[in-house]
Formats: sequence, structure tokens, C-alpha cells
Amino acid sequence: MQISLIGGSGFIGSRLAKAIHAKANTIKILDTRQSLNYPNSWQPCDVRDFEELSANIDRESTIVNLAAEHRDDVTPRSLYDEVNVDGARNICEVARRKDCKKIIFTSSVAVYGFAPKGTDENGAINPFNDYGRTKWEAEKLFREWQEEAPNKRTLVIIRPTVVFGENNRGNVYNLLKQIASGKFAMIGNGHNQKSMAYVENVAAFIRHSLSFTPGIHTYNYVDKPDFSMNELLANVHNALGLPEKAKFRLPYALGILAGYCFDILAKVTGKKLPISSIRVKKFCSDTLFDTSIEKTGFKAPVSLGEGLKRTIEHEFKS
Repeated sequence: MQISLIGGSGFIGSRLAKAIHAKANTIKILDTRQSLNYPNSWQPCDVRDFEELSANIDRESTIVNLAAEHRDDVTPRSLYDEVNVDGARNICEVARRKDCKKIIFTSSVAVYGFAPKGTDENGAINPFNDYGRTKWEAEKLFREWQEEAPNKRTLVIIRPTVVFGENNRGNVYNLLKQIASGKFAMIGNGHNQKSMAYVENVAAFIRHSLSFTPGIHTYNYVDKPDFSMNELLANVHNALGLPEKAKFRLPYALGILAGYCFDILAKVTGKKLPISSIRVKKFCSDTLFDTSIEKTGFKAPVSLGEGLKRTIEHEFKS
């Protein structure tokens, strides 16, 4: 199987490239950044550039699209549409011209917005930010492509919750770093639950989905069981050999006020700051999702607790 892995030099892409190579598939990594692990399989390519995509995606190959703008503070904001939406449109057109019959797209649970607890794949679409909005717009473009030849084309849409793991510098890493420093302050009562996904498991599920047959397959990706913030803190403290309870707790009202102050400071200085009102809201909200991935026969190779332990040991103890 020939696989075109768009965004394959990134966090999830690097793990997926390793998993695919292990199964002896032929892979081409398309990314603006060079692949450190597989430089000989890498071709420089920007998903926004139709000509580059067309030149690098082989005829009848399986396309896996991991390319995305996803940070909370992307500037200019037009990048969300250029990469996530226009990039999807380019991929669909190349797929039509190259007779590619399978596309696997990593979307996000951000398409649901501040969703009710237990939201599954049938949940209402209600994004609250540009990232979620543009991921949903991309999903619709890919669905249109599949519906042009529904008995021949396969579309897999995977909506991961927050993904963490070794060598990632996202929100989970920043949280773990704060806890490890001993300067972490719990905002709110800590009873809110957070669905999470270990990168090794996400890559394994994407590889698993390579075998899916024609149709549209949509799955949330969540590693169970879910932790509350208090449980997450206890697990991290245990892995680090620290007392289980937080030293400092801050009422939500004071936390969100501090977030707004940082918003103003960021606007005045033009700097990207680690604290914002949206991050406080996300931290204190429930992000608890359900998934039907077990119906596919997939079993995560690593437990959530073990994934967290591996990440902590690699980042803060090795």
C-alpha cells in the first residue's frame, strides 16, 4: 500500500510513520518540516500549495491528512482557513485527479465546542473557536469528496481529544511542567473530568483504520477511563514522588479574572502568554467524550495511566 502522509513530520505523524514503516508499507512523508526519523521518505510540501501536493501525491495512494493549524494563539487568524480548509480542498482535488480512493483525516473534538458530558460521534456540532470551525469545514469537504463515489471511496474521520506524549510541547506538557515545578495552582474544585489520548494509541488507531472499507467512518478518539483533574494531579504527583494534593487552590472566579488580565496584557504587549481566559475556561470545563472505536475491534496498546507515566519519566525524570 502506498501512503501519502501529509503532516508526517509532526507529533502524531512521527509516531504514525514509525508504526507504518514497521508494517513494511510504502510511505511518503509530505511536510514543510523535514522528517527527523525518516529523511529519505520526506518531501517538502505545503498543504496550501496545490501544485506541490499534486506533484508529490502518487496515483491511487492512500492519503492521511494530519496537517493543521491548531494553537489557541495563531496569527494571522486567516491561517486556520488557509491550512485547515483550503488545504482540505486541495487534497480533495488532488485525490480526484490521482484516483485516490481512501482519505484518513484527523479532525478534532473541538468541532463539538463546549460539549455536554459523554458526547459521542452523534453529538451536536457547535465549535466555539476558529480551530473547531475550520476542522468542521474540512470534514464537510472530505464528505463531499466521498459522496461523489460512495461505493468506491473510503473516508475515515478521527476526532481525537487532547493528545499528549513524549516530545510534545502542547497544553498537557505545559500542565505537567507546572505540576513538576511545584508552582501549580488548581483552579476550581478539580472535579471536572478530562478525556485524553496518548499519542502512541492515536497512531495505532490511524494505522488500524487503513483497513476500513468504502463508506464514511467517523470516530472520536479517547483513551478510557477518564481522569478528573484531581485524579490527574494525583497520578502525576505519584509518578514524580510528590504529595498527592495540590499546594495551592484558586476559586474559579479569581482564575478567570486573572485570565482576562493576561488577555489584556497580551494584546498590549503583542506577546503570546501561557495564561489566557480561554485556557482557564478550557482547564475548568468538563471535556468528557464517548467513542465507538471498540466496535472496530481496536484495542489501545498502552493504558492511559501508563502513557502518562511514560511521558512524565521521559520529560521530567530521564
